[in-house]
Amino acid sequence: MRLIPIAPHGLTDRPPVCASCSLRDLCLPLGLSPEEIGQAGEVVAYRQAVGRGEALFRDGDTFHALFAVRTGFFKTRRVAVDGHEWVTGFRMAGDLVGLEGLGDDRYHADALALEDSQVCVIPYPPLMTLLREAAPLQRQFHRLLAREIASDHPERLPGRMRADTRVAAFLLDLVGRLEQRGFSGSSLVLRMTRAEIGSFLGLTLETVSRALSNFQTRGWIRVVQRDVQILDASALRETVHAEVPC
Repeated sequence: MRLIPIAPHGLTDRPPVCASCSLRDLCLPLGLSPEEIGQAGEVVAYRQAVGRGEALFRDGDTFHALFAVRTGFFKTRRVAVDGHEWVTGFRMAGDLVGLEGLGDDRYHADALALEDSQVCVIPYPPLMTLLREAAPLQRQFHRLLAREIASDHPERLPGRMRADTRVAAFLLDLVGRLEQRGFSGSSLVLRMTRAEIGSFLGLTLETVSRALSNFQTRGWIRVVQRDVQILDASALRETVHAEVPC
């Protein structure tokens, strides 16, 4: 991994990191005033490049910082004693990684880059000091914490939900998150494998592949290797809504 230093404020004419970042409407500075955004930028120690397949941190490592994904894509996972992998989430630009370490000063998952990525490193002690002093930033941090807790729990879906419905919900959620970040709302590249999607959703690789093939046969999507184009989002939504209670 490579560390990308950020020049200290006052030594350059560049604005604070957060103020000039295109992701400020998704990350920690969301809804803050210019002065508060400047304060948020002060806790970013440096940027860190993480190559594809490299670990940002490992399960059991000492918790020392949170990480805001600036570019790229990560998966978080747990690995059982027998080597079985359980994918617990997928993180993209604007997401915070490492929040599970807040409880007992240990990271409780591996965070692996699915492509060449870059993160902003936010050391925990300075962040906590700033949160105590800046109420708006504290409220925004709590909102982000709630968002992250809610985002990566497929088990919150009804247990009897069909496999096709789970895959449809996953695709809609993924393309929706990408659209929030300025990408197309109708096409995406799956950075993760079918097996990783299955692990996250509690399905087998074969089941995920069958669901995608079924959607393609119905004319709802077009799949070419990892490229997916959403042709009929309303049909996918209707499939999900038909099983999820209002």
